Amino acid sequence: MNKIKLALGLLSLVGMGAWAQEAAPAPVDPAPVQAVAAETAPAAPAAAPAAAQPAPAAAVVEQAATAEAKAAPVPAVEANKQPMISVWEAIVFCVVVIGVIFLGIWKSRDEKDSEDTDKGASDYFLAGRGLSWWLVGFSLIAANISTEQFVGMSGKAADWLGMAIASYEWLAAITLVVVAFFFLPKLLRGGVYTIPEFLEYRYNTGARAIMALATLVILVGVPTAGVIYSGAKVISVFFFSSDMGSFELGLAGIAFPWPILIGCIIIALCGTIYVFVGGLKACAWTDLIWGAGLIVGGGVVAYLAMQALGSADPAHLIHSASANSGATVDSLKDADAWSRLMQLNAGDVVDGVNSAGGKLHMARPENDPDIPWTALCIGLWIPNFFYWGLNQYIMQRTLASKSLAEGQLGIVFAAFLKLIIPFVVVIPGILAYNLYRDDLRAEAVVKNAVEMKKLENSEKRAVTVIHVTDSYLMENSTEGCAFVKKNAELMKASPDVVKELDTAISALQADVADESTTMAQRSQLIKPIVKINEEFVKKAKKDDKTYAVTDKLVGFDYDASFPTLLKKLLPGTGWTWFVLAALFGAVVSSLASMLNSASTILTMDIYNKLRKDASSRSLVRFGKFGVLICALIAFMIAPFLGSPSFNGIFNYIQEFQGYLSPGALCVFLFGFFVPKCPRCFGWMGIVINAVLYGSLALAYPDMAFLNRMAVCFGVIVVVGLIFTIVNAARGGEAIVLPAKNEVSLESSSKAKVFGVFVIICTLLLYWKFW
Repeated sequence: MNKIKLALGLLSLVGMGAWAQEAAPAPVDPAPVQAVAAETAPAAPAAAPAAAQPAPAAAVVEQAATAEAKAAPVPAVEANKQPMISVWEAIVFCVVVIGVIFLGIWKSRDEKDSEDTDKGASDYFLAGRGLSWWLVGFSLIAANISTEQFVGMSGKAADWLGMAIASYEWLAAITLVVVAFFFLPKLLRGGVYTIPEFLEYRYNTGARAIMALATLVILVGVPTAGVIYSGAKVISVFFFSSDMGSFELGLAGIAFPWPILIGCIIIALCGTIYVFVGGLKACAWTDLIWGAGLIVGGGVVAYLAMQALGSADPAHLIHSASANSGATVDSLKDADAWSRLMQLNAGDVVDGVNSAGGKLHMARPENDPDIPWTALCIGLWIPNFFYWGLNQYIMQRTLASKSLAEGQLGIVFAAFLKLIIPFVVVIPGILAYNLYRDDLRAEAVVKNAVEMKKLENSEKRAVTVIHVTDSYLMENSTEGCAFVKKNAELMKASPDVVKELDTAISALQADVADESTTMAQRSQLIKPIVKINEEFVKKAKKDDKTYAVTDKLVGFDYDASFPTLLKKLLPGTGWTWFVLAALFGAVVSSLASMLNSASTILTMDIYNKLRKDASSRSLVRFGKFGVLICALIAFMIAPFLGSPSFNGIFNYIQEFQGYLSPGALCVFLFGFFVPKCPRCFGWMGIVINAVLYGSLALAYPDMAFLNRMAVCFGVIVVVGLIFTIVNAARGGEAIVLPAKNEVSLESSSKAKVFGVFVIICTLLLYWKFW
């Protein structure tokens, strides 16, 4: 009861906040953009005392930077006269959220079963192995789609990737069908609680231990922390002002914006209380509602964004058009919303900064740093199969199926829902850039100011290289060029490099002065400047005893894309409570799922191995203790994820899982389908992959992480084949795994037909957007 009271108290804060918003005086309308006084841009740091005096060209650039800081307007963010959420909507929001949580807790209680019975652990960790297909399907979607997608994926869509980021969703549909008929039967046959447990079942205890520890570290430190941060990002952008200042960690010299820190506290507390009380069964029942609400809520935001696009000023929209789109102010005037979306983002794919090329294609150039077309052949399949087939917090739902047939139907149903997700996540991200690029720039100004404040207080200020990105140069060309020139002086660049840099800067300045060109057409002129500066950054990082390097200065905060849509579009529509409840549910559901899964691994794969005589009651109690520990660790990591060094929350989550996913996928594939693969390969495949992936990241930092995954996967497959051939030559016997028959293992013919339909739909979507 005390836990429920605490949850009620936390949610009541939302209602109080809404009352305070509505009671506050209406903000004064801002002046037009042209009349807004600019914020002073951060001045370039002084060069090191030993550096040579600036060349004349550098002096000109520095003077121009000062002039631009005084005169150039920073984009004005239009104030919203209405409160973000009205009192009545806040009340409805609280009632709905509390009601759904009570439903989950009530359904998780079974008078016949308790912590004291043998079934207590099965109930808490696997919902008593009794989930129907519709619970499995919605639970998979609710556990997967969270603010990680709505913030991270929509942010990537707002940037240069556009529709290409949808490959994570559409390839997942095919992946899920394969998992349903080739992975799930093997796992249910073994009657396992956790994914690592299968490795002991097939290989040995060492393989299980390594997989459990690696999964636990990555699960808590990467997606769990990522969900807390992305949920906090929505709260901070929607409810708080971006000028609230930051919280500094004293001697550590680290500063976090207050809104992010407050948001992390709220999300972490709510999610922890939720899973602590009800376990997986509570998650599954509430997921049924959150999963449906997510899709509807995302659809509402997409609809409102399309309406806003249809009524927006073409003169404003043209600044977000792709350089080769062919769109003009005149062509946009009489166009409807869909036609405007197509015009603004049309054009061939081009390597470069945002708006350099079209954003409505699934295939990107082979040198794309995130999703090159080569990744669609191998690289992108690896994280997909690992995530949907071997990820504990996803597969825990399918392991809880009441039968193989129910699990297969649920997985294929989730695969169909994955086809819809890009239309409610990715397209709104593209629309956010088209509609509110000035707001995204304003969010970046705040983020950059925090970094420059750190630099100002740093003892190494005079020997610090400024990490300028292409997007920063696009929006702040004069200051960015001044920073790069200072970097050249600091790093004692050769005369040839200085000459090349001066030429590139002159060309960029000429383009800026030419009012007939758009900012998008400037992208090719920025490339050589960024390339030169990246060399300065690499050199400084290698000699970190002498030099320091700032975090990246960015032109736009793309992770603010979806929160900005909510802030701009929802107030006054009557939909605010619904969309916020769906998003809150998504955060809580995903966080609860991850904490429950981390706790399951900690309990069943580690604690239960150390205390083999542990009772069901002690397992559940330790599991609840594990929830608290994992939540605390994830909360401590989450605020750091706002750093531009992570290249966005979505990239952070995907890239770090590469230390485990290629090797683990190989080990499981050999375990499933190659009976003569020796038991020692279980732990060796995982260890070799981690070492190889880290080595590639150090040796080839510019290689796309999906390509690194593909290389690692290929190497581990070769190692596995060699081990298998040697084992067979030595007369090694095939390993036959006994069936534990925890549930019925009869396959579903309906799921097979529906699975073929999902694959055909996926191929048609790729054909349309290729």
